[in-house]
Amino acid sequence: MPPTFVDDEDEEKKDVISTGHAEIDKKLGGGIPIGSLILIEGESDAGKSVLCQQMIWGSLKNDIKVILYTTESTLKSLVPQMSSLGLDILDQLLLGWLKVCQIKPSELKGTSADTFNTILDGIVENEDFGLAIIDSLTPLVSEAKGGEALAYFEQCKTLCDKGKTIINVTHTYAFDQDFLIRIRSVCDAHFKLTIEKIGDKLVKSLEVAKIRGASQTTGNILSFDVEPEIGMKIMPVSRAKA
Repeated sequence: MPPTFVDDEDEEKKDVISTGHAEIDKKLGGGIPIGSLILIEGESDAGKSVLCQQMIWGSLKNDIKVILYTTESTLKSLVPQMSSLGLDILDQLLLGWLKVCQIKPSELKGTSADTFNTILDGIVENEDFGLAIIDSLTPLVSEAKGGEALAYFEQCKTLCDKGKTIINVTHTYAFDQDFLIRIRSVCDAHFKLTIEKIGDKLVKSLEVAKIRGASQTTGNILSFDVEPEIGMKIMPVSRAKA
């Protein structure tokens, strides 16, 4: 059964980035307010890219154009991968509502600051694209000086204050803990993904650590699995922190 759409006539959708999945949106407090700077961090294979793909699909279905900068996949692999999860984006891609820009770390020339500026310039130039996703920053920040990465996030925040919504994805290990705390404080929303063993099963967990301006109280933690034709399937093992 495909993911459930949020009611298309819900006026609140105009003010949020929806995943297009009612259960997930509920855990996100109704969706992510437009104009937010979002940090998604987590372990390898914990579902970071799948969460981004869900947000791409939901945004496109809600008439929000998306630009994706990726070090994780290619356009050739992205389309069938999302289709296999029940997230068909081919029509929107052909219509120009989705742009995919591949960043190959092995081919980068110049400093990480140059690459950060290329990403920022692209977000500005594509002014009618409301959502920008960078998946992931890990190979960039591993080469960057702390000041360069912080300056990048601060410039992202400036763009978000002007109405852009930007999602930056990174592995938790990419930053040291003290610097990660500083980055989290700059962001309006912060999601952390982990893999946990519950009983005899490994499940992915999404911790909604922070969403400024959410219209509803957020559920702190949800567990999910990724299944063919379904995508993110919420597991009946949901815990909320005290």
